[in-house]
Amino acid sequence: MDIESRVVELETRLAFQDDTIQSLNDVLVEQQRRIDHLQLQVAGLAKRQEELTGQLEISEDEAPPPHY
Repeated sequence: MDIESRVVELETRLAFQDDTIQSLNDVLVEQQRRIDHLQLQVAGLAKRQEELTGQLEISEDEAPPPHY
């Protein structure tokens, strides 16, 4: 194998590796965007659950109806 063919093979491999790295980066960026969105949703749900739990605790503190 002569030097020119080795250089061409290395350049070809490098081009494929660059493409693969770019593809992986694109996937990683999209996954991070989704994770950020899901974290916001979970935070919103946690806040809503706290609010609903607070409302439930208020009604539990009330005396039971007279027929109990």
